[in-house]
Amino acid sequence: MASEVIEQAGRRAVTAISRQSLHGEIVNRLRDMIIEGDLQPGQRIYENQLGEELGVSRTPLREALKFLASEGLVELVPSRGAMVKRFSAKDIEDMLIVIRSMEMLAARLACAKASDEGIARLRDLHDAMVRHYQAGERLEYYKLNQQIHTGIVALADNAPLAEVHGLLQSRVKRIRFVGHEGPERWAAAVAEHERIMAALEARDAETLARELDVHLANGWERVKSTI
Repeated sequence: MASEVIEQAGRRAVTAISRQSLHGEIVNRLRDMIIEGDLQPGQRIYENQLGEELGVSRTPLREALKFLASEGLVELVPSRGAMVKRFSAKDIEDMLIVIRSMEMLAARLACAKASDEGIARLRDLHDAMVRHYQAGERLEYYKLNQQIHTGIVALADNAPLAEVHGLLQSRVKRIRFVGHEGPERWAAAVAEHERIMAALEARDAETLARELDVHLANGWERVKSTI
């Protein structure tokens, strides 16, 4: 009897991990489809069709859509189902203004509080990001790019700042990805990140804040014509 309880408990644990893994995989896949434009802003998401394409049932797909709705990437409309969230140009500009202010604050806090190890981890992410740039791997580059911005905020060691930054950053994922389209835009963004990393490693708070401000302002200039 005891062995059966242990065996059953083990099966339950494996099932729970499997479901969580499936949920994460579906969320990541859908998020990538939105970021890369396979699912366009304002587009209705047909669950049956999408479920067949992904090879998953409606229940985990709906759970993933609810999660993406909490991130602000999907909108759940009564009687119409899920749609990719559409933001106006003003919505995006307003969010980027706030993100700029938060990252400038994070820069000043990070230069004072960050450990050498924490800064070194961001250098590793930056170097990996540059390798993806050199290989022309835009999505992989973009994901590390966003991890670096999130990482600078994390180095500030301020939970409310990180929470609000994460919420807004999730909502502008697609538009920030578009900001890397074209060789000139992409090269400019990489050069800006090089200056950001140099300022962080020097713990030069004001230069880091200024470089982030310029980087995000330039990001808006690179994308506003596409909205």
